Amino acid sequence: MRGHIRQRSKGSWEVTIDVPSTGKRRRSFVTVHGTKKDAQRRLAELLVSIDNGSYVKPKHLTVGEWLGQWLQGYVATNTAPRTRERYEEIVQLHLIPALGLVRLSALQPEHIQKYYADALESGRRDGKGGLSARTVHHHHRVLYEALRHAVKHGIIGRNPGEAVDTPRPRNREITMIGPSDVLRLLDAAKGTPYYPVLFTALYTGLRRGELLGLRWCDLDLDLATLSVVQTLQQLHNGQYVFREPKSRRGRRQIALSPSLAILLRQHRAKQEDSGKMLGKTLGPADLVFSHPDGTPLRPDSVSRAFRTIARAVGLHGVRLHDLRHAHASLMLRQGVHPKIVSERLGHSGIAITIDTYSHVLPGLQEAAARRFEEGLQDVSVDVSPTGIG
Repeated sequence: MRGHIRQRSKGSWEVTIDVPSTGKRRRSFVTVHGTKKDAQRRLAELLVSIDNGSYVKPKHLTVGEWLGQWLQGYVATNTAPRTRERYEEIVQLHLIPALGLVRLSALQPEHIQKYYADALESGRRDGKGGLSARTVHHHHRVLYEALRHAVKHGIIGRNPGEAVDTPRPRNREITMIGPSDVLRLLDAAKGTPYYPVLFTALYTGLRRGELLGLRWCDLDLDLATLSVVQTLQQLHNGQYVFREPKSRRGRRQIALSPSLAILLRQHRAKQEDSGKMLGKTLGPADLVFSHPDGTPLRPDSVSRAFRTIARAVGLHGVRLHDLRHAHASLMLRQGVHPKIVSERLGHSGIAITIDTYSHVLPGLQEAAARRFEEGLQDVSVDVSPTGIG
């Protein structure tokens, strides 16, 4: 028997493993807080670490060793490829160099707090100063999650990250693109291969990954609807990965305006003609926005092309994502209910929409007050002090 689990109390499990030693076998015990499935998963992770020679007794485990185990045992199997890449980069380039040699059981909030302060002051790897508060906040989220799993697996008794004051990232200022600027952008994009995708971005508010993951089977041009069911991501090694939207609300259906439906029909016809020249037949599973041979557009290339077009019309610092903001702001100014805007954007709740576009809402409040009064304009108003005729 190499290992087994035993329930100690409700939500608490004892994981026992046989640890090879010199000439005899010794047992090691770990307490896991959670479900039986959590305990079984932890047992499997421990057995794998014994087999590959990376097992370290919990009391001797360093922060760096635990982060490595966490990346291999949890992150590798429970996160999206791009998320896994970001976590690995933060762990390998920042957390391990700063905290890796500290024994996990001895890690204190002071260690973490000092790391955040140092990162803000001189955390850039190119030596050009500190990291932003937003970046350090991302580091905190990764470290906190790794330590939370260490508590859950019974390796440490508490999460020292809970007692740390994390840097507060400043809210990013949204670059507003007005209607006249939008028209200039679209006019400048005409004649470029990116016009259809930029037009669609503005008229739907889709995120970049959602746009580039669209297939023709996701569109119903007769009913003028579009379904968001997958996103496209490109990894550091150049590999393309298709993923489902992160949240349930991210998977959504969007109504298309008549002009967008017409443009997409024209785009499809051109795509079919290009495919015929290459001996390729356009199918339902083919991407809406792609190279002539059907391969995906590089996300970064689309963003760079947009920035070039924006600079050409005097709009510096404008990003592709700002078309999404323009879509939302224009709808709100046209009196579209924030709940509808939230649904089109795929926000997890209307509160996010209201918070993000609060700069638009003051004007809407004034307009609402005027409309209310217009609705009661035939009612005589008594302005006497007592209000009694």
